[in-house]
Amino acid sequence: MSESRLVMELGFKMAEKISMHNGVWRVDAENMHYKELNKLLRLLNSKGVEHVELDNVYGQRYIGTGLRKPMRIDVHGTPGNDLGAFMDGQLITVYGNAQDCTGNTMNDGQIVVHGRAGDVTGYGMRGGKIFICGDVGYRVGIHMKEYGNKKPILVVGGTAGDFLGEYMAGGVLLVLGLNLKPKEKHQAKYVGTGMHGGVIYICGNVTHLGKEVKVMGTTKRDMAVIEKLAKEFCGHFNLDVEQVMAREYLKIVPVSHRPYGKLYAY
Repeated sequence: MSESRLVMELGFKMAEKISMHNGVWRVDAENMHYKELNKLLRLLNSKGVEHVELDNVYGQRYIGTGLRKPMRIDVHGTPGNDLGAFMDGQLITVYGNAQDCTGNTMNDGQIVVHGRAGDVTGYGMRGGKIFICGDVGYRVGIHMKEYGNKKPILVVGGTAGDFLGEYMAGGVLLVLGLNLKPKEKHQAKYVGTGMHGGVIYICGNVTHLGKEVKVMGTTKRDMAVIEKLAKEFCGHFNLDVEQVMAREYLKIVPVSHRPYGKLYAY
């Protein structure tokens, strides 16, 4: 769609916020309300725009939600809660930090964050991949689950807060701990509480585990999974995959697939 035609549809006020160069649409999100910004993204997506760059993002929520067609969104700034919520195949890259609930119930696609991410990252995600360069907050990976032939993937470059992988039902959660010193422990408590599916791979010792999980050594098959994800991770953040793979990893799995079965009458 031509720039002039889109400007006519947007109206004068909104048209001041957008421009197009070499096929990439740029949006100045400064002082834009999150509803206004997301309405614009949905319009661009409906018109078949494939690549959008958002500048001056500052706390706008739900970026990437409600899009029906493939789209690449580059975010410069700090997006608000629920980045990529219910996302279904788009690619979002954040050149900064993300707030809480990134990838909430996402179904497909990919989110790459070049900084840190907040609490409940990957909440209920059913598919797709999330790569976080730095640390994440509390309850990350909670209720992750596999759906059909989809398997959610969440890779964290740093470390995580308490209740990592809480009630996890499927998928892969990989914590690289790249900012930890040798033999330094992850400080997260209640790791894997209520976990009944999926797997957590973690580099470094864990301070405290939920009673529903156990720690095992990794097999060749596990290391193949870790290496594949580590290569993707390092590709996003320009890191040395050999250094990442030279470290020791543990495997955390559920003890039971129905840990609270005795609490129910059926």
